[in-house]
Amino acid sequence: MTQTSENVTWLTQEAYNKLKEELEYLTGPARTEISAKIAAAREEGDLRENGGYHAAKEEQGKQELRVRQLTQLLESAKVGEAPAADGAVAPGMVVTIAFDGDEDDTLTFLLASREYASSDIETYSPQSPLGSGVIGHKVGEDAEYELPNGKMASVKILKAEPYNG
Repeated sequence: MTQTSENVTWLTQEAYNKLKEELEYLTGPARTEISAKIAAAREEGDLRENGGYHAAKEEQGKQELRVRQLTQLLESAKVGEAPAADGAVAPGMVVTIAFDGDEDDTLTFLLASREYASSDIETYSPQSPLGSGVIGHKVGEDAEYELPNGKMASVKILKAEPYNG
């Protein structure tokens, strides 16, 4: 899925196309829709007490922020292949870990940028403490990462498979 180095975000062709489609929708039909909502709310009169107008303007602001984020992301994106299914943890993989080697205390997550966050699976950024701690480790290996309190935590890599969602 993605792998971020300094200023480059690696995307699969499918991910790039999906984000480009979203950007095209937001800069075309979505802009037209929000402009129509604002115009309709303006027609209602006094803008100071017009909840519909303020809600539409807020929605427009969020939409334009997303346009800027997508534009910046796509400008710095490099399209590449999905990670290999070789058992090594890399961005774009679904990883299952056991905390402190306890195979009853596990967590399965997608290691990817927040662009891929969904309600289907928890997503951790490759730059997060846990994400950066497990990258490069293979199934069966132990990895360490720093907790917010400064202490080190140990996890065992149980599974690492390319994300197919």
